[in-house]
Amino acid sequence: MWASPLSWPSARRPWHRRGSRRAPARWLLAGALLWLLAGCASPPRAPLDEDDTAAFPLPLELRPAVDFWRDVYAVWSRRQVAIHDNRYLDVVYEVTELPGPLTDSLTPEQRAWVDALQARWQARLATMAESGPMSAAEHTLQARLVAAGGPEAPRTAAQRVRAQRGLRERFKRGLEIGARYDATLRTILRGYGLPEDLAYLPHVESSFQLHARSSVGAAGVWQLMPTTGREHALTVDDRLDERLDPVLAAEGAARYLRAAWRQLDSWPLALTAYNHGIGGMRAARARYGTDIARIVREYDGRAFGFASRNFYAEFLAARHVARHAARYFPEGLQPEPPFDDEPLRLTHATAVAELARQHDMSVAALIERNPAWRAPVRRGEQPVPAGSTVWLPRVKRADTASAALFAAWSAYVD
Repeated sequence: MWASPLSWPSARRPWHRRGSRRAPARWLLAGALLWLLAGCASPPRAPLDEDDTAAFPLPLELRPAVDFWRDVYAVWSRRQVAIHDNRYLDVVYEVTELPGPLTDSLTPEQRAWVDALQARWQARLATMAESGPMSAAEHTLQARLVAAGGPEAPRTAAQRVRAQRGLRERFKRGLEIGARYDATLRTILRGYGLPEDLAYLPHVESSFQLHARSSVGAAGVWQLMPTTGREHALTVDDRLDERLDPVLAAEGAARYLRAAWRQLDSWPLALTAYNHGIGGMRAARARYGTDIARIVREYDGRAFGFASRNFYAEFLAARHVARHAARYFPEGLQPEPPFDDEPLRLTHATAVAELARQHDMSVAALIERNPAWRAPVRRGEQPVPAGSTVWLPRVKRADTASAALFAAWSAYVD
């Protein structure tokens, strides 16, 4: 089972606690009209149609969600927070800037400020839902909700208010890191007979942060749970955690995705299963077939919440932004050099210091190349286990054991 990505402080985490302060109605509705009607405030976007493919179709009904996540990844900064409807993502009430210092996680004061902002919108929308006279601005907002979700949407809008922090800087940095691994990940995916564009998935899961960990135990750029990693031939124990190695973890992710595809016969469903689980998506498929738009709209399975509903749209948005990075990041990227290390399969347990000596490297440099090593191995308290993979610079390779490792990799593919 995969961890819910709500546990990662990224695009999918809402803030639930509510404040009590209220703002003047005219201030709230001015923000609503600004963001609902003045789309020209955003930079030019590449057409989504360019990325509509047979493997990864873009249903018309999902376009508002893909547009929303495109803004999260490429337009709204970490300083900005969008207040929006959690079902109809084209209804964005307000985008505003966080007060105080800019940090990875919200400070307690910032969290309270966001909670209070949500509460004010909830109160305003609840008032609008009551039968009574409305201002012109309120009529405009109501019409926008009806257009997005039908006649009942305004009545329940107060229950669907959500906050979303922008991710532009994090996504940009993820593109720079991901450039290092892109060719290698695509080679692995091809070896499993999978679409190469699945290499964009870590942008959704972790923004390619190598040591990303969630509060429920998922780890690495692919955000695998410990049990999922072990079930798909990764070592996760007190000495090694191969989920933290982007290349080795890609093997486990590829095996999972291949299994999901074989059972669901649909890439939109297989990708959603990466978040929701294969069993849950089998249940959705039994009711609605492979119509991902209808599943997102109607499926009410256990734990099929905001994260699962949006996972495929997030993937499409991340793929789109990554494919058109020059348009969305005109200031330019600084991609990291391609991954060019060679793997050595250890025939017997060996201490890190001894491996460094054998290959004329510093211990620190060797540790940096092998993120799967846990603290007891890095500190020299435990040896690197026999049978594990050690990454070495190509120019320092001491033997030909890497060929055997790549042969073993290919043997995994049925």
